[in-house]
Amino acid sequence: MNNYETVFILNPVLSEEQMKDTVKKFVQVIKDAGAKVINEEQWGLKKLAYPIQHKSTGFYNLVEFEAASEAVDKLETEFRRDEAVMRFLTVSLDKHAVAYNDKRRNGAFRKDKKKAAKEEPVA
Repeated sequence: MNNYETVFILNPVLSEEQMKDTVKKFVQVIKDAGAKVINEEQWGLKKLAYPIQHKSTGFYNLVEFEAASEAVDKLETEFRRDEAVMRFLTVSLDKHAVAYNDKRRNGAFRKDKKKAAKEEPVA
């Protein structure tokens, strides 16, 4: 079992409900393939670097999971079949990336945490 993360961009013409249902569908595909979902994030509607299918924005989503390579194949097949998916990228994570993601999820890199630490008076 390897660690993977996939980022996919959904069509901006979807409603909020349709977008959430589509994300749930892909998470379920991952789970049905015998994978364990570690983290799921919805980054929201973002501007694209270049137009895709005459669209300049898209709903960005990230899913981090632990699975066999067959699960990744099934997931990417579903991405290709779904017209709501504009782009996707799945990468295998090494031990350093897994450690970084754990720290990021636990808030080690939040700027507001650093500001709060600087503002505390030193006695």
